Amino acid sequence: MPTIEPFVRWAGGKTWLIPHMPTIVGDLHIEHYHEPFLGGGAIYFSMEHAKRSYLSDANSQLINTYIQVRDNPEELIELFMQLPNTEDDYYRIRAEITGDNTVENAARFLYLNQTSYNGLYRVNREGRYNVPYGFRESWVYDPERIRAASLRLQNTRISTGDFEVNKYRIKENDLVFLDPPYTVSHNNNGFIAYNQKLFSLEDQQRLKRFIEYIKAKGAFYILTNAAHETIREIFLTQGDRIVELQRNSLIGGRNAARAAISEYIFTNIPEVNHE
Repeated sequence: MPTIEPFVRWAGGKTWLIPHMPTIVGDLHIEHYHEPFLGGGAIYFSMEHAKRSYLSDANSQLINTYIQVRDNPEELIELFMQLPNTEDDYYRIRAEITGDNTVENAARFLYLNQTSYNGLYRVNREGRYNVPYGFRESWVYDPERIRAASLRLQNTRISTGDFEVNKYRIKENDLVFLDPPYTVSHNNNGFIAYNQKLFSLEDQQRLKRFIEYIKAKGAFYILTNAAHETIREIFLTQGDRIVELQRNSLIGGRNAARAAISEYIFTNIPEVNHE
């Protein structure tokens, strides 16, 4: 299958990882694919999947949008493309309260995602989206991205929940791609305060136990995480591979420095030697 461009912008997305995936996956034959930190879904949309995929995320607004893209793409496109891209309209639409599991709410979510600052997803204490307007006045959205994603999503189970929500569906020879929120910052000893609340070190330890469960099932995993000694100590186990890759920072304003950032890739997929 050809790579499909994600239909949402997502801070921390893994588009940069796509060129490295053939080396990481090698000759692995995948029975089923699981992605429990779905986000923008760049890796899912780039891969050839087997019988069925199980996609999930803790963000119910995001998951509703995926479901509507899969089930109601044309209605979603019609509603979304009618929303005006001006600063006043942005804040008016941002302030609206809509139902969770509706195509109207998916259109609103996609609109805010595309017109907000840097495609961030952030809510206040009341759970209200509070990212400012992104001033993308000349931006034009291609609805074919939604149609292509809808076709790819047809043979998927999409659900909201913790990363273990589909745990008991994992079988032998399945692949689980894990891209958790990063608890620690890259290449230094600092902790990111808001991520410590979003995904704590205790959650990282729970994720390690989840990986042990995956391996015990005879399945395979790929984990992306910050290149930090604390993370290395938690996840590197005997027999698994660790790959350190560099990417450019994608977060920041137009004039922000794009410093190189290192990330760890952990996996139990055997390295292929083609010699």
